[in-house]
Parts: sequence; structure tokens; C-alpha cells
Amino acid sequence: MSLDEKNWFTEIAEEAGTAFSLRVNECLHRERSDYQDIAVYQTTKFGRLLVIDGYVMLSDRDNFLYHEMLVHPALFTHAAPRRVAIVGGGDCGSLTEVLRHDDVVSAVQIEIDERVTRVAERWFPGLCTGAADPRAELLFDDGIEWMKRAPSGSLDVIIVDSTDPIGPAAGLFNAAFYTECRRVLATGGILVQQSESPLLHLDLIHDMRAAMAEAGYGALATLTFPQPVYPSGWWSATMARTGANLNGFRETAAERRKFKTRYYSAAVHHASLALPPFMQEALD
Repeated sequence: MSLDEKNWFTEIAEEAGTAFSLRVNECLHRERSDYQDIAVYQTTKFGRLLVIDGYVMLSDRDNFLYHEMLVHPALFTHAAPRRVAIVGGGDCGSLTEVLRHDDVVSAVQIEIDERVTRVAERWFPGLCTGAADPRAELLFDDGIEWMKRAPSGSLDVIIVDSTDPIGPAAGLFNAAFYTECRRVLATGGILVQQSESPLLHLDLIHDMRAAMAEAGYGALATLTFPQPVYPSGWWSATMARTGANLNGFRETAAERRKFKTRYYSAAVHHASLALPPFMQEALD
């Protein structure tokens, strides 16, 4: 990460040989928490920008793509998503999307770094509206340890809204964690996790799916969507469950949803599951 003399914020992806830049007006906030460096910039075209350890987390302009596609496909695929847990997701964007579903009776967010949430509350208040919902619970804890303590069969949907598989998030991308999630999920439960770029991180997606299969999930589905501020501009989420396949969803409910979305729709849900041949071949 760098900020040059002309006020361009640049995130360099060394492993991909690429870089992504946004012009900024100023740094609004910067601090070192117990876990990571957290910064907020005001950009010229993408609104405010949240950066952790030099990596872009979200922008005002395009975060809806990620939050809608991480949440709504999984919740509309589940028959009755009443009890939801979000591991990570400290900016509260996924929590807010979850609580737009009337079916949900409880949603707990387990974020290891409280400072991410407090920074989001100040600089991204629109993402945090769900935190005030009486169905919401914010916990500041290690998601891996929390999952070990959670009662068996107590959740319908688990959403892993983590950073890249480095640092505090590294333990969220392996069979041991997926096995705990499977234990905590009730019959028909769904696990969904952000799974990086299909163009740059296909090996990671393959390994995630292999670890999920090893943990006992018989049905897997990776969906893709655009995400301009992330490396390659193309991102993915992977769903898993032990029972029926993940291709069907409550299409009528999705079409007649009572809340507005900017990207997600029943048609987009179908389209996101249609993988291009190079992905299908690599993931089969």
C-alpha cells in the first residue's frame, strides 16, 4: 500500500503482478488496533474507503455488490433462515443485509477486532444500521473459538465475512473450522464464505471446496460477482451444506422480496451460479 505525492492510494497485489489505485482527497482516520492497521480515506469518486493492513476492505460506491451477494443467495437458498451467525464482518454491512429478511429471528456477529466496528460506526454509519435491530447481537471474540463453544444444531446459516486468508483470518479457511461449522448447523443449514478472485485465486477456491468436502459437506456451489475495488475486479463466494444441492432457491420469495437491492435479484442469483468453463474444469 502506498499514497503518492499526487494523492493516489495504491494497493499492490504482488502475487498477481497487479495494482489498484484510487485518487483520494485526504486520510480521514488511521489507527493501530491490537490486531491490525485500520485507515479510512476520502476518495474523489468512490466515497469513503476502508483499508486494513494496506488492503482495501470496502468503498461507499461498490460495497453493496459484496454484501448483497455474500448474504442474499445463501438466505434465499435456505428454506427458513431464522438463526444466522456472521464470523468477521466488522463493518456490519453483512449484518445489515441479513436483517432485511423478516424470517431472521436472531443474527449474531462475531468480530475479533472491536475497533473495526467502532471505526465503521463513525465513518460508514449506513452500513451499521442493522446493529440497532433488536434481533442483532455484536460479539467481539475469536470466531474460531466461538464456533467451538456454540451448541450443535443451533444455527441455520453461517456467513464467513473475513479478510484474506492471512493474519487473524487464516484459521477460517480449513477443514477443522468447516467441521465445527457443520456441527453447529441444523439440518439443511448453509455455510457461505467469501472465496477471493476466480481469476487470481482459483487454487484457493479449489482448496476451500476440498476442505469443505473433507469436513462432510456434500453440496458445494461457488458464485461470482463483480467487485471493482478488489484484485482483478471479480470476486466469489462459496456455499456449502450437507443435504440437498445448492442450485435451487426460493425464487418466488426472492422476486417478491419486500426490500430493495441494488445488485441482487432472482435473475442475478441464477446467473451467478453459471460458472465459466475454466472454473468448472478446475473445480470439478
